Amino acid sequence: MRKFKNTDLFLKNKRCYNRLGDKMKIGVLGTGAFGIALALILEENGHKVEMWTKFEEEANYLDQKRVSPNLPNIVIPENIKISTNFEKTVNGKEVILIAVPAAFVDDVSKELSKYFKENQHVCIASKGIERDSCQFVHDVFRRYIKTNHVGVISGPSFAIDVANKVPVGLSLASTNQETVQIIKKAFQNAHIKLRETEDILGIEICGSIKNVIAIAAGILDGMGLPISTQAMLITESLNDIKELIDALGGDKKTILSFAGFGDILLTCTSTKSRNFSFGRLIGSKQPKRVIENYMETTTIEGLYTLKAIYQLIKDKNVHMPIIDLINDIIYHDRPIEDLLTFLIEK
Repeated sequence: MRKFKNTDLFLKNKRCYNRLGDKMKIGVLGTGAFGIALALILEENGHKVEMWTKFEEEANYLDQKRVSPNLPNIVIPENIKISTNFEKTVNGKEVILIAVPAAFVDDVSKELSKYFKENQHVCIASKGIERDSCQFVHDVFRRYIKTNHVGVISGPSFAIDVANKVPVGLSLASTNQETVQIIKKAFQNAHIKLRETEDILGIEICGSIKNVIAIAAGILDGMGLPISTQAMLITESLNDIKELIDALGGDKKTILSFAGFGDILLTCTSTKSRNFSFGRLIGSKQPKRVIENYMETTTIEGLYTLKAIYQLIKDKNVHMPIIDLINDIIYHDRPIEDLLTFLIEK
């Protein structure tokens, strides 16, 4: 993919964004595609970055090859250190970035609690909801670490696009202004924009459920239906998610944020989305072995989230039939054609 060519305007703005003051030491927990993409931004901004993975083989590969199989043609600078030493990665760091899949946030947070210092700030880039507890990532983190020095970033941002340094907008949710400024200092530059909010819950709901809706959008695409029908699904889903945010105590307006409409639009219309691509396999009625192979070789966050969000709305007595329908299609062999009937009759 060709890199975004900065215009004179972006070059002019870059001088403004680079006046950030002292550079920081930042530990990144997770070496997936998105974690690496964010680490590239941090390194670009002049911060000292160290990344952690629990897998020795992965650490050696990234350290020696300086490229990730998930981000082809993107070089990881030598300045970014790769480690399997958790304590070393987090000790002495001003900011700790959590960028592991939602299913591993519990383990990572528990380990982090052994070394976390009160003056450190945490930025959570993981999206999702824990299956067993039906808790969002922020609450899973706070299970082990009681601090308000924490922010959540979320928004329409495929890892490859972030790595290629195209303009990207993200929502930054935190109730602590010092943390907001620290995270902005870490990430913001001529092509990364952070828009702040205090609605952590609303941001996390949007960041989680969009992967589920993307599966449904992919089903429609796999059935051969055009973007017009997908737009119908997205619109109906936005209204339902807005009501879910309100029912759980968040701010309805968050649906219009980068993390809300922005991320839902991106994830529900692009083949770069693993969740959308999974839905396409179902919609085009691919053989079971093809679908199962994709599930075994690909991280599909929407599948992990679906069971949790389905249970959550039942526990909270929230009416959200689109989730019921997607759950029935995925896990109970309900005909995919029922999705079209649902959109017309809703």
